[in-house]
Amino acid sequence: MFQLKQHDTTVKQELAAGLTGFFTIVYIIAVNSLILSEAGIPLEGAMLGTILTSFVGCLLMGIWANAPILVVPGMGINAMFTYTLVQSMGLSWQEALGVTVISGLIFALISFTSLTTIISNGIPGILKEAINIGIGLFLMLIGLEKGHLVERGDLSIISLGNLSDPNVIATILTLIIALILFIRNVKGNFLWTILIGTGTAFLFGILPSGTNDSLSLEGYSEVFGSFSLEHWASFPFLIAVFSVTMVVVFENIGLISGHMKLAKHPEKFKKAFQANGISVMLSGIFGSSPTVATAESTAAIAAGGRTGLTTITTGFLFLGVTFFIPYMNMIPSNAIAPVLIIIGGLMVQNIRNLDLHDLTESFPAIFIMIMIPFTYSIADGIAIGFIFYAILKLTTGKAKRVSVTLYIIAGLFLLNFIFQFVS
Repeated sequence: MFQLKQHDTTVKQELAAGLTGFFTIVYIIAVNSLILSEAGIPLEGAMLGTILTSFVGCLLMGIWANAPILVVPGMGINAMFTYTLVQSMGLSWQEALGVTVISGLIFALISFTSLTTIISNGIPGILKEAINIGIGLFLMLIGLEKGHLVERGDLSIISLGNLSDPNVIATILTLIIALILFIRNVKGNFLWTILIGTGTAFLFGILPSGTNDSLSLEGYSEVFGSFSLEHWASFPFLIAVFSVTMVVVFENIGLISGHMKLAKHPEKFKKAFQANGISVMLSGIFGSSPTVATAESTAAIAAGGRTGLTTITTGFLFLGVTFFIPYMNMIPSNAIAPVLIIIGGLMVQNIRNLDLHDLTESFPAIFIMIMIPFTYSIADGIAIGFIFYAILKLTTGKAKRVSVTLYIIAGLFLLNFIFQFVS
């Protein structure tokens, strides 16, 4: 089934790679669940949703594409789910799950047609990079706020946190340790960060209380299949679908392409992309934010993973974590914040790939990067950058250098802003 001999690998090697991948990505259960809970999803339901979404996503990737790519709810897009769709745009978490389902359906349809190439080629590379960088800055801001290192006061003015606050001290200590573990490339560094951060919170007496003694599926019954399409025709809902689809498609095109090149099997890109599209749709049904072909897949590939057996191994290990859900309520914010800050910092490093010589391209990219965290909205940041890009090209004699695809996208974003202004 997995063609191990053709891929020059063994069952032992694939299982070991799957185990390695699991320890590098298992932190997502705690981090994603806590972010989703801020959207209003019951925490225990969010945990089960994250686990089942990861399990099914890995199974799809392993069976359909036979690729060693780990598919779990993505960092950045989960922030968009909570802080943009729910807190900024005013959607309920049920509607945000509905947005995920529809976006996943569109993603899947795109992945099975030539639209993948049309959309990917229609958006300039500098704007794609800017989106990732902007999301990275957004994650860093969220991490700094979660760790109480900065505080949002009146009129949304951000100020430095109280350095005598035990939460701040615990976050700083955990962040320093996390950076050391990450830079030294310690296996399972983010998992160690969460464990050490939890221990630090215990020492400072700031450990959350109220753990559950047993696992209950009652909380998850409120989450599974609870997505809402009641207001699917409303403009905010349609803009949310459009924005989420844009982000997940662009992000996964880049991630899957890179992973398949690293695994030396670029011919598997199409099936891997299709598996991810179906997984995004199912994530909304299971009660989670959209999935991505996570960057941590590189750890599994570097450990020798070459086939879908690696991915399926990781998927089943995710299921095993279900029994530890009652204890995950103990994880404090100072244990999660450093993970968000480091992942955000890694995404910001893509700024070195930007060519800023052409001002008609650099300024729209810069606006995307700064407006995503400043507006606390990934969708608005992308919209402003795309609109500026089209306008600057049109008014400087470079209109023909812009694809029809981008003009359409920018026009839709502009209509959204006009609609918001009028209403």
